[in-house]
Amino acid sequence: MLTERQRLILATIVDDYIRSAEPVGSRSISKRGDVGYSPATIRNEMSDLEELGFLEQPHTSAGRIPSHKGYRYYVDHLVPMASLDTAELKVLKAFFAEKLNAVEQVVQHAGTILAHMTNYTSILLGPEVFHTTLRHFGLLPLNDNKAVAIVVTSTGQVENKTVSIPPGISVSEIERMVNLLNHRLAGMPIYKLKSQIFQEIGLEMERHVSHYQDLMGILDESFDTSLENQRLFLSGMTNMLTQPEFKDVEKVKTILDLLEETPTLAKMISSAASGSGIQVRIGSENSHEAFADCSLITATYSVEGEALGTIGILGPTRMDYSRVIGILTILSNNLTAILSKH
Repeated sequence: MLTERQRLILATIVDDYIRSAEPVGSRSISKRGDVGYSPATIRNEMSDLEELGFLEQPHTSAGRIPSHKGYRYYVDHLVPMASLDTAELKVLKAFFAEKLNAVEQVVQHAGTILAHMTNYTSILLGPEVFHTTLRHFGLLPLNDNKAVAIVVTSTGQVENKTVSIPPGISVSEIERMVNLLNHRLAGMPIYKLKSQIFQEIGLEMERHVSHYQDLMGILDESFDTSLENQRLFLSGMTNMLTQPEFKDVEKVKTILDLLEETPTLAKMISSAASGSGIQVRIGSENSHEAFADCSLITATYSVEGEALGTIGILGPTRMDYSRVIGILTILSNNLTAILSKH
């Protein structure tokens, strides 16, 4: 548990380092009117914060920089709520006022604006499922406890997934469930399937099919949205080159290479946004070592209560968290409103 003085000093160091990209010394902190402590007091607190793992000291400097643990504490407890300036709000309002017809056009344009406003890399995971409907569903038993769920979409894509068959379920029950689903839900948009399975066929299955709960569990497992069906939009990839932390060409190359690996990146973004609201992953919290010196901030957008896609900002751990979180909050909320009208 940090004291109020330690919290103030840590927040000041993070804020200063975000702005300058230079290690922060005790003397520069003491000169700030909102701190009010002597350089000696600040040095002692900085030393304690370093021992606790919140700060690091570069070999060539007497100043300190935040560690990944320090950034995490800052994001969880200290980050202020940002208020965007008039010019930034004007840019966002202009975007939402535009008449964009295609979902892809909305998502791509949002990514371009994000990259421009933040000077980081924007990553948007957009839903191919938005336009895709169910053509056919099949369930092929492999043995007594395993089956292959086969989903054929309107785009011609075929997905296979092995699912578990609970004990006691007969082949005839499986066939009855599959026939009912195809009769009721063929042509249904993919993103609506899970909710419609319960609304459209749940009650009928409960009346006419034994092992109702087990069969519904099979369907729930079968229709997990595939990440490979979601489209990835990137903007501002070269913004990484402008950050002082990434002067090392090999380090930047590793990051850019990962950004080009669509399935891997899609899984990372989806995983990062697994919770509700704004999610922040710092340094080693990211699931790939290429992003070990990066922070990834994500938010989801929805249609009719279904989470359809993710907006992400990738930048150095020395990121302006407050401002990025503020922009993402506004953009994700309004993107949800725009897509709900399509």
